[in-house]
Parts: sequence; C-alpha cells; structure tokens
Amino acid sequence: MSRRVVVGEIVGAYGVLGWVKIKSFTDPAANILGYGPWIIEPGNESRTIRVIHGRTQGVLVVASLEGVESRDQARALKGVQIAVPRACFPKPSHGKFYWADLVGLEVLTTMGHPLGKINGLLETGANDVLEVKGARDRLIPFVMGEFVKEVNLDEGRLVVDWDPDF
Repeated sequence: MSRRVVVGEIVGAYGVLGWVKIKSFTDPAANILGYGPWIIEPGNESRTIRVIHGRTQGVLVVASLEGVESRDQARALKGVQIAVPRACFPKPSHGKFYWADLVGLEVLTTMGHPLGKINGLLETGANDVLEVKGARDRLIPFVMGEFVKEVNLDEGRLVVDWDPDF
C-alpha cells in the first residue's frame, strides 16, 4: 500500500446541502481540491471519496463530497482527517522538499552526532522549524545552508550544523 499524507481535516458542516468546511494543510489552501481521491477514515472504516465541487471560503476550503448530501452527514465527518497517496504530489523542484518527506528522517550534526528524528515541522512565518525528538527534544530552524547542510531522502538523513549540547 502506498504511503498516505494527511492534507487536511474536516472541521464542520457548511450550509444545509451536505457541504463540509475543511482546514487545508496545503499551501495555498485551495491545492487540497486538486489532490484525489481523498482517503477518509470516519469511525474504523477507511474509504475513498471524490470531491464534486469546492472553493476557498475565507481561510477555509468548503467542498461538496460524493455521497454526502445532508448537513447531518457532513456534521458526522467533523474531525476526520483527509489523506491522499504520496504519489499524488508532483516532484518538488531542486532544493525543495515536502514536509511529509522530511518527517522521520534521522538528524545528524556535521560531525556525525545523532540528534534524533524529525517528528514534525512548525511554520513560524520567518522560517520553518524542525521538531527533532531524540534523547531530548530540539527545535532547529530549517534554513538551508546556514543550519541545514544536507537533506538525503534516499538515505533517510538530514545533516545540520548544530551544537549537540544546545
């Protein structure tokens, strides 16, 4: 089975015709509408669902989903995450990376000292920050060249210029 990437979450119902409100994790937010089919897991079942119509509505995205025709059906999906197969994403340009590809990479200093694994990333406005979980938790700015020296997805590692005692 191909790897899935969470691209958003249904946060509520929109209107009375079964549309849903979505918090998109894509940038820009409307990109979520271009990936599909969506994989959702309401309750313990996993199912694919197709977007019929969608648009941005303020900071959220609203969408009409196949088989969701009432406000009650839409409301029942609140809190459900939306995933797509990783293969849905186009190859990033040189020097660019999808966050989903960085999560799980081993982080080493330039001297080979292991710091842990990337658990997630934070968007701060100025630059993204790596959340590294190891013997202790660290926050390392994702600044290529200055702190991040190498990203090797094939070998599953990221090399940083970082003091292991910091």
